[in-house]
Amino acid sequence: MLQQTRVDQAAPYYHRFLERFPTIESLAQADRHDVLMAWEGLGYYSRARNLQDAARQISDSHEGVFPDTYDAIIALKGIGPYTAAAVSSIAFGLPHAVVDGNVIRVISRLFGIRDDVSKNGTKNEIQQIANLLLDQKRPGDFNQAVMELGATVCTPKNPVCMMCPVSTNCVAFRTAETDSLPYKAPKKKVPHHQIVVGVCRDEENNMLIALRPEDMMLGGLWEFPGGKVEKGETKEQALVRELREELGVMVSVAEKITEIKHAYSHFKITLSAYECRIEPDQPEPKPRASKVIKWIQPQELKDYPFPKANRKLTELLIR
Repeated sequence: MLQQTRVDQAAPYYHRFLERFPTIESLAQADRHDVLMAWEGLGYYSRARNLQDAARQISDSHEGVFPDTYDAIIALKGIGPYTAAAVSSIAFGLPHAVVDGNVIRVISRLFGIRDDVSKNGTKNEIQQIANLLLDQKRPGDFNQAVMELGATVCTPKNPVCMMCPVSTNCVAFRTAETDSLPYKAPKKKVPHHQIVVGVCRDEENNMLIALRPEDMMLGGLWEFPGGKVEKGETKEQALVRELREELGVMVSVAEKITEIKHAYSHFKITLSAYECRIEPDQPEPKPRASKVIKWIQPQELKDYPFPKANRKLTELLIR
């Protein structure tokens, strides 16, 4: 949870998640729907899916006991070099150096590395330096110390160099480059997409929702059908096209319900939601682009995990 979420935000989710899934086995055997519901609001839902997949790996291949070797840990779904090094060194005392954002900042300033730290070559150089610096006898303590140094002293802005235990050996401190190191190339402009979704209702006021495939972004979550507005389309035209492509039916678009702005890690969206009706004499909607579709009553929306923008919409619809 802490990989993409602050401690104060993650803490209540963490306690609630452990209450719901207190053991590896309980998480491994849980329904995916329940796992995503417990995770809803944290974002980056692939983390939740990977966490459960890793629990299933541990249950199937390690008799339900978390593995204690680096190779076995990094083989778990969702575990990369950083997490594997952190867990293996801190939990099991194995000599693997952690490299996260804090460590990158400390090492790039300490050694005066002026290359772009977002490049793989620079990251590999920093990893090699961290491996050489690692205290082989106390790797967990060393890793935590360097990460804490970056988090509390060697901070991104206004580092407290006079309190730093290694400032006398720090190239960036001696050359007054703490403001410019670590160097990252300017980010590209964040794209913005116009998204339209349709709230289709039947005569009993049931609403149509669709389950996103697991291998897609936000996989395993439910949403209202729709998609991206293409160049030259009005929002209404895009919605008619998207629902025809996704459900195999023609719809009539009524009034706009709301407009919601939301930012993801690499792009932003404006989601426009419209009331829709499936035209008479149309076939039953089919899940052409989703895993499954379902008609539910408005009060049932709270029982399904939705992405944040869609969740804001469901809150309006439940009122």
